[in-house]
Amino acid sequence: YLLYLSWLSFRASASPVRMEEESRPSKWRLYRRGIFMNVTNPKVSIFFLAFLPQFTSPSRGSLTLQLVMLGAIFIAVTIVVFGMISQLSGMIGRWINRSERGQVILHRVAGTVFASLALKLVFTRQ
Repeated sequence: YLLYLSWLSFRASASPVRMEEESRPSKWRLYRRGIFMNVTNPKVSIFFLAFLPQFTSPSRGSLTLQLVMLGAIFIAVTIVVFGMISQLSGMIGRWINRSERGQVILHRVAGTVFASLALKLVFTRQ
């Protein structure tokens, strides 16, 4: 199946994706969805409960204040990093959608990944 997907990827031609404006969610709605997903994600809670307390010390003052400060630093860094990732991925996505060459490159990369995974499965011993 992976080789079939690889073959389809190499044969695929460039075709821009058309998305109607009314089906595109607003930026505010996407932001709210991201906040909701992160708040309800148990991995985030486990990270804060398991990782951040290692960097606190009762000799440095209030543990609650230290955890709040570390959490605020984490949030600030996350906003900057995820903001940059989202802007960069948006720019790359628009370029790929407009560029036939970009779409062909993307199809060939996907085809190569599928073929590599298929070959790995064939030659991996149990």
